[in-house]
Amino acid sequence: MYAQLVETGTSGIKSLDDMSPEERAFQQKIDDEIKIEAKNWMPAAYRQTLIRQISQHAHSEIVGMLPEGNWVTRAPTLKRKLQLMAKIQDEAGHGLYLYSAMETLGADRDEEIAKLHAGMAKYSSIFNYPTLNWADMGAVGWLVDGAAIVNQVVLQRTSYGPYSRAMIRICKEESFHQRQGYELLLTLMRHGNQAQKAMVQDAINRLWWPALMMFGPSDEHSPNSAQSLAWKIKRQSNDDLRQRFIDQTVPQLELLGCTAPDPELKWNPERGHYDFGAIQWEEFYEVLKGNGPCNAERLATRRNAIEGGAWVRAAAVAHARKQQRRTAA
Repeated sequence: MYAQLVETGTSGIKSLDDMSPEERAFQQKIDDEIKIEAKNWMPAAYRQTLIRQISQHAHSEIVGMLPEGNWVTRAPTLKRKLQLMAKIQDEAGHGLYLYSAMETLGADRDEEIAKLHAGMAKYSSIFNYPTLNWADMGAVGWLVDGAAIVNQVVLQRTSYGPYSRAMIRICKEESFHQRQGYELLLTLMRHGNQAQKAMVQDAINRLWWPALMMFGPSDEHSPNSAQSLAWKIKRQSNDDLRQRFIDQTVPQLELLGCTAPDPELKWNPERGHYDFGAIQWEEFYEVLKGNGPCNAERLATRRNAIEGGAWVRAAAVAHARKQQRRTAA
């Protein structure tokens, strides 16, 4: 769905005088907008930052299938069922692209997944909220994937080549998801009864603030952001991306005929942007700690899937080895 980098620790940006010759040559490539490839020399901290970000991104794509998978059997029409299944399939593919990009940095996929299941790795906070009604499927597509697009479009220009190239296809598919989600909500608001319209507003009320939290806290509260920006892993600040999302989403909200659960949301002609209320970051950090409404359920489902599918993976490996022996003979 999107890369929500949960940064920890502290780091400082070296001056050119303090850099080694390899570091200076590396930074020059970054400054010249030359992509860093897997076989190029890179600082250990750059590699680890990317592994952390890409793994969190991949985990988010995989865990993000769960709130939607809950509604496949309850979709109201065959068309909606097929749309939802296609969207879930896309998210699985996104996770595979990203795990593959992460592996080019020397990370082990199984180890990173084991960290996720042990609660040692993070994924997007938004997926720890429940999807309580059918309109949530539209709100997830419109708000959550809409926020993902804002974040991921700039990641197409991230400095690490395999990551930036993976984002090209992912962004195209996320754009489709956003439009599909909005069309679902628009259909309910234009052709639905009062209960269905109320269902749409309820979904927006519950997912609005968690969607704004998806961009993470302000960069002054993220000690590694300055270095990530210098390395062009990140291309824009969290606050700038959040503002862009709000500015493009509010007109769509008004077209729906719905409102945001924010009495302070209003257009500011002097700034040329929408003003909005304070985000409850205490809730965000509690969810990241594992105390969200669905944290335990999401991880338990993922652990069960890995354990339950172990025999399939073992059979696939055994079959591949058998084929290799036949070919060699």
